[in-house]
Amino acid sequence: MKVKKIPLRQCIGCMEGKPKKELIRIVKSKEGDIKIDFTGKAAGRGAYICNNVECLTKAQKKKALNRAFEQEIDQSIYQQLQEELGKNAK
Repeated sequence: MKVKKIPLRQCIGCMEGKPKKELIRIVKSKEGDIKIDFTGKAAGRGAYICNNVECLTKAQKKKALNRAFEQEIDQSIYQQLQEELGKNAK
């Protein structure tokens, strides 16, 4: 019997490797637009973050998204992420 391999991704906040399904994907398109990818299938460069506000705060302090996407990240992206994490926490 073959065991299915679970794809692991590293959270940019806590730097822990976790199954892809447990993380939220943030994507940068070819045009440079940054958005939250709920499907996990959007085209572009992806970065992953845990589904909790602590990891988002850590990532924001470390400017992890700026490094991952090699550009300045607008504050509105962090706000949108914060709102999404708030909804999921309930």
